[in-house]
Amino acid sequence: MPTANVERKLTAILSADVKGYSRLMGEDENADLPAERRMEFRIGINVGDVIVEGPQIYGDGVNIAARLEALAEGGGVCIAGTAYDQVENKLTLGYEYLGEQTVKNIAKPVRVYRVQGEAEATAIAQGRGERSSPVQSPALPLPDKPSIVVLPFVNMSNDPEQEYFSDGITEDITTDLSKISSLFVISRNSAFTYKGKAAKVRDISREMGVRYVMEGSVRKVGERVRISAQLIDATTDHHLWAERYDRPLTDIFAVQDEIVQQLVTTLRVEVHEAELERVRRIPTTNLSAYDALLRGEEYLHRVTIEANAQARQLFERARALDPHYGEAYAWLGWTCWVESHRSPDPQHLEQALALAQQAITLNDSLPLAHSLMSLVYGRKQQHDQAITAGERAVTLDPNNAYSAAWLAEVMNFAGKPAGAIGWAEKAMRLDPHYPYWFAVQLGFAYRMTGRYGEAIAAQKQALLRDLNSGFPYPELASNYVQQWGAQLSQDPQTLAQALVAARQATALNDSYWGSHLALGTVYLYQQQYEQALAERVRTVALNPNGAVLATLAEVLSRMGRADDALRAAEQALRLKFWVADLHLLPTAVAYALAGRYEEALAPLQQYLTRYPDILEAHLTLATVYSELGKEAEARAETAEVLRLNPHFSLEVHKQREPIKDPALLERQIVALRKAGLK
Repeated sequence: MPTANVERKLTAILSADVKGYSRLMGEDENADLPAERRMEFRIGINVGDVIVEGPQIYGDGVNIAARLEALAEGGGVCIAGTAYDQVENKLTLGYEYLGEQTVKNIAKPVRVYRVQGEAEATAIAQGRGERSSPVQSPALPLPDKPSIVVLPFVNMSNDPEQEYFSDGITEDITTDLSKISSLFVISRNSAFTYKGKAAKVRDISREMGVRYVMEGSVRKVGERVRISAQLIDATTDHHLWAERYDRPLTDIFAVQDEIVQQLVTTLRVEVHEAELERVRRIPTTNLSAYDALLRGEEYLHRVTIEANAQARQLFERARALDPHYGEAYAWLGWTCWVESHRSPDPQHLEQALALAQQAITLNDSLPLAHSLMSLVYGRKQQHDQAITAGERAVTLDPNNAYSAAWLAEVMNFAGKPAGAIGWAEKAMRLDPHYPYWFAVQLGFAYRMTGRYGEAIAAQKQALLRDLNSGFPYPELASNYVQQWGAQLSQDPQTLAQALVAARQATALNDSYWGSHLALGTVYLYQQQYEQALAERVRTVALNPNGAVLATLAEVLSRMGRADDALRAAEQALRLKFWVADLHLLPTAVAYALAGRYEEALAPLQQYLTRYPDILEAHLTLATVYSELGKEAEARAETAEVLRLNPHFSLEVHKQREPIKDPALLERQIVALRKAGLK
């Protein structure tokens, strides 16, 4: 590139598009048109560094602006923190803080604000008795038990290398408090968002939804440690308790126990004896092993391949120094679990399981070890063992947001989405700054209970936390499609929204099979059959699991290629899928459309025992019963369809159902009419 024509500069960047642009271009838009026919711009604004080459600009600043535009609603504006800092008090507008977002190829998360119009900002301000700008996010309600956040203890050692130690002490105290069921304890993840920041305790209370805030400092010099701690009632800004501990390093666990005991006494919390025993238990008498463990945890929190390898070395050192140190085995197992996601070698998974079992043998009260065992069992499709281990973890540590989220995940794997919802919601409340995948699990659970609107909202929350994740977009696309097919959305742009989400998924990660699965589903319901088939073939090439082959069978059957469809369906039934019975519905659809109604029965019945609120399954079963002459059973399934959508219409279904052969589609309509649908 000739450098003479290239210029770098700081500038304001505006990225905009029109919601439903292609459709609206064919219409004569004006202010008198109804809402669904008006052009609505979505705008993202950033202030940042750009590269200018002739008429073109590109670079980080442009990338961020484009991602913000994707977050905005129709007619809405989202701005980056850099822009907000410039206009915060200069315009008669309000700003709703949407949190920090991770943007691809940008080192630091980007603060994002939604711009509120003058009328909206004024109304909110008047209702809250505040000035119109900026508008704060709503306060989280206080739990019905004493609630606390432990802020990161400040490293007072005058040595940045000792940061891991003060962070480790904070995490240990948080973990000990978290084991007490009569307390509500905010997770380390959210607490550490305040690390190195000046924040008022009342603001922390409002943002975290807690009454009490603990803060302190740590100074480690040689073989001595000084820990200062204080407890504040954030609703009154009153200091309830403060203490300083100047002890030999060998007393570190005793000091932590004293802090927990003092807090429990101050708050007059009733604690079960078993919980106290777990808090008092000394994990190791080898301080060098403890030090290696804390250093390993610090590396693990960096979430990189290199840091995971360094963490593994440190956990191995801790285990070598103290072969009876259960936590060292649990954390070492966790590094194997992380590695199993990056490598096809099954030994990583087996090592994770073996280390979790060793940790539990040494110390049965380690929540992390039980959660790790739960996740491994879930991956191995041993669902009952996975749930048992996950439930043990949340019993041992009722305030551990990650244990709750992992239990939600294994319940989703086990085909129990209704149970997963509560655990995912609990995890998100314990960790208000939760990672994106908490919301992904909640959204998946909503989807598998037929609550597509709530599933869409959850996946959008996931995207607010990580715009570059490859998982929320395919889920978002699938939810739009299922909402459309179940006639739970009348918005004519629903499939267009699904297509945008699916294409964003492939743009972010073209090698992820789920992205192409979602794109193929959108094409199918747009009745672009060849494109749908091409995406299914691509998906099978990327990951030939049972669910993917089942959806290939479904597309082939809807195209009228019954023999090919049945071969794919039989293969899908042999391979199955790691989410229990998820492959059964598309397999049954393939059998039903091929006229093999008896063979469609068992998969449908089994699928509905796990997912009783999926309208498509009841609709397919109504068709099958009707074709088999089982009128009473067909009408019972019709009642289920109308329970899930009282406004379900055969006329609309005929328009939306993607069956290529008109005669085959008409046969289905006749069967459903016989079953009582209109």
